[in-house]
Amino acid sequence: MRHPRRLVLSGCLSALIVMTILSVLVGWAAPNLISRTWTHHITTFLFLGFGLWSLKDAIFEEGDAEELAEVEAKLDKDWKASNGATKNSNKDDDATKKHKRSFLSQFFSPIFLQAFSITFFGEWGDKSQLATIGLAADENPFGVVLGGILGQALCTAAAVVGGKSLASQISEKIVALSGGILFIVFGIQSFLSPVES
Repeated sequence: MRHPRRLVLSGCLSALIVMTILSVLVGWAAPNLISRTWTHHITTFLFLGFGLWSLKDAIFEEGDAEELAEVEAKLDKDWKASNGATKNSNKDDDATKKHKRSFLSQFFSPIFLQAFSITFFGEWGDKSQLATIGLAADENPFGVVLGGILGQALCTAAAVVGGKSLASQISEKIVALSGGILFIVFGIQSFLSPVES
């Protein structure tokens, strides 16, 4: 909400694309380390487990509304503090700061790098990454990359463009319930499908 949407979207999407490709590579390599039968059963178990986990969160959790409000308050405070400092600086200070930037900052905007790093490390080890690894171990890796990137792009674009208004319209419980049901459907589909050799 405070930074140019183009930079935030490109940073987040870049991180998610890198994360999806890395996850698919791990999933693609897994059947070479573990038998295809075992990777199929692990994938099925992960989908069913994530489905039950998401349903439990939807039914028993209060939601992250308090945590979100706390984070928003801290961001507002930080933004006001940095905005006041920016007004007092002059162009000479800006030129000096530009020369002191790190190597990556010379080529990428600090906002881009911040969006990339927050998204990359925030998504590391979450359900979607583990599900992508499992799916790539059991399905066509190219399809998983394309589907993963397309899904991440749609969700990220919706969040960046209309994040706050969208969040006020959609309940966290509905999202968690929908995700849980989808994971269970994928788990059942994986359980019923034959193991490919």
